[in-house]
Amino acid sequence: MRFVFIDEEKAHYAISLLCRVMQVSRSGYYAWRSRAPSPRATQDLVLSETVTEIHKASRGTYCSPRVHAELRARGHRVNRKRIARLMRRTGLAGLTGRRYRCTTDSRHELPVAANLVWRDFDVDAPNRVWVADITYVWTWEGWLYLAAIVDLFSRRVVGWATADHMRTELVLEALARATGERATSTLLVHHSDRGSQYASEHYRAVLAAQGITCSMSRPGNCNGRDLRHVRASLSLCRELIRSRPPRGSCTPRARRATSRR
Repeated sequence: MRFVFIDEEKAHYAISLLCRVMQVSRSGYYAWRSRAPSPRATQDLVLSETVTEIHKASRGTYCSPRVHAELRARGHRVNRKRIARLMRRTGLAGLTGRRYRCTTDSRHELPVAANLVWRDFDVDAPNRVWVADITYVWTWEGWLYLAAIVDLFSRRVVGWATADHMRTELVLEALARATGERATSTLLVHHSDRGSQYASEHYRAVLAAQGITCSMSRPGNCNGRDLRHVRASLSLCRELIRSRPPRGSCTPRARRATSRR
C-alpha cells in the first residue's frame, strides 16, 4: 500500500521525498514498479471495469450490495467487501436513503373499504386491478412526494403525480392521469392502503363516478405484499429522480440542506 500511495502521488511530489516520508527505499519502489502485476491485481483491474459498467448502467444509484448482487447474477463469485474496496478505490458511490417519512395516516374516522384483493395478484386482463400508493424522495429543492397507480396485469404505471405535499390533490391528479389513459369499467378494482388521502370523500366520489370499485388493505398491513408491486415501481422512480443532477445553480433551500449533511 505504501508503494501504491507513492505511485499515485508522484505527479505532485518528488519520489525521493515520498519514499522518505513513507519510510521505504527508492530502490524498493522501483523494484515494485518493475514487477509484473499479481494475479489478484489483474483480477481487480478486470473486476473494476465490470463494477464501473454496472454502476453506470444504474445511473449511479447502486451501492456495493446491489453491485455485488448484480455480479452474482452474472455468475461472478466475489466477496462483497472486495466490491466495496474497488468502488472506494475508483471513487464510485451509490445513492443512500434519508430518514424515513410516514406517508400513510390511517388514524382517521373516514369510511374504509373492504379488502377485495386479498393477495390475489394473478390478474388475467388489463384494467382489472389498479394498485395505488405514495412515496417520497429527497431532491435538491427538498422533499418531493410521488403518487402512482400500477396495473397489476402489466405491472405498468398507468397514472402518477408529484407535489411538495401529500394532500388529496396529489392522489387525485394521479387518478386523473390513469383514467385519462385507460378505459374504466365496473370490473375495475382500485386497491390502496387506508391512508386518509384514499379514504377521503372526494377521492371515493371520483372512483364511484368512474364506476371503479374501491378496495383497501387490512389494518396493520400497510407494508405488506398487497402493495409490493406498486412500491417496486415507486422505488425505481425514486432512484431515477434522485440520480438526476440539479439544473443550474442550487436554490438557497437546497444549499442550506446540503450544508447540514
